[in-house]
Amino acid sequence: MKGPKFEVYHDKAKKFRFRLLSANGEPVAVSEAYETKASAMNTVKKIGAMAAKAAIVDMTVAPKAAPAKKVAKKK
Repeated sequence: MKGPKFEVYHDKAKKFRFRLLSANGEPVAVSEAYETKASAMNTVKKIGAMAAKAAIVDMTVAPKAAPAKKVAKKK
């Protein structure tokens, strides 16, 4: 299969995990451990459905500062 893909596999502790691989086969993300294959597969399906709709929020950009308030001088 060409293009990105999810792989579901057993980790060393025999728990189920999945990883997202890029089109060139490099891992992009790895999941937490799941007790059942059904749980891992269900999460893969949910992520696949949500990813296309997900917003990208750039947290590296500092918010604009509010303009400074004028302070009244005491007479």
